[in-house]
Amino acid sequence: MTTTLAVAALTVAALGACSSDAKPKVAPIARTTTTQAPTPTPTPQGPNPLTGVGAPPSGPVIAVKVDDTPAGRPSLGLEKADVIYIEEVEGGLTRMVAVFASAKPNVRAVRSVRASDPELLRQYGRIIVVASGGGGRSLPTLDRSGLHSSIHDRGGVGFSRDRSRPAPYNVVTNLAKVSAAITGDGVRNVGFTWAVADPRLAAAKSAPAVNTRVGSTAVSFVWDTKLTSYVRTEGGRRILTASGAPVAKPNVLVQYCKVAADHADVDVNGKPSAFTESVGSGRVVLFRDGRRIDGTWHRASVGAPTTFIDAAGSPLLFAPGGTIVALVRAGAPA
Repeated sequence: MTTTLAVAALTVAALGACSSDAKPKVAPIARTTTTQAPTPTPTPQGPNPLTGVGAPPSGPVIAVKVDDTPAGRPSLGLEKADVIYIEEVEGGLTRMVAVFASAKPNVRAVRSVRASDPELLRQYGRIIVVASGGGGRSLPTLDRSGLHSSIHDRGGVGFSRDRSRPAPYNVVTNLAKVSAAITGDGVRNVGFTWAVADPRLAAAKSAPAVNTRVGSTAVSFVWDTKLTSYVRTEGGRRILTASGAPVAKPNVLVQYCKVAADHADVDVNGKPSAFTESVGSGRVVLFRDGRRIDGTWHRASVGAPTTFIDAAGSPLLFAPGGTIVALVRAGAPA
């Protein structure tokens, strides 16, 4: 099967897991990046490793913490992200980590970092992390990680506020300014494998909708044949960005992870944040082309890519165009 997939799919190895931030303010620190020099990254060959489409983009990869509640919607610039992670935070609510390389738009609403984010993002190299702040051990963990950063509460570069929206849902980052001001690694392989076609889909189960749960938050998608993408929905309605574009990607990956309470990061209501482990192994379900394929994931270390394989040990093949990854607990539906 491995040979058949390699010939039929023309695969290319490429890149590729809240409540309101009512936390005590972090004391301002005049710093927008770490002091460690970036690790040189070989220029990838073939298509964009984050999406499987077009040439590899130039410039640094930037990850932005983005609100994922109705109060923070419509988001700004989210439709231009290459990869979107949906993760659990405090109170069973969710937040997103949006990874940008192909475009550097303005993004809103920027929110706070979590202690598990550096573990998730170090597989991308020493990229730039943009956030509004961070409670508990989140910012110290980020500082030690080797990732670069621009933090709003520290006077970081490229921030403004949208005065038409209430705080804390109005923090905007200009990624073009961040990209010009901070040096960070470019795109690299984090384990995604891209292919326009996958022979396994003919026998795969139909999946016109995806329904899972991150924390206690329902996360749902519907397959749109015209867009050839899964569109995120809430309460049966499509979630749209400020431009009117839906939050949608050709792939939805439900990745099962160990999630534990982070008692070092507790909000003013006494609710601890969640720490999602992205190093290790577990079950995954890939949804593409209106079908589903079950498999497993494995990541050996913080600096290593994540591998995604089916039951036969062959790589899962992602449809070119980007991915939304839902990082879920054991027992969550898919």
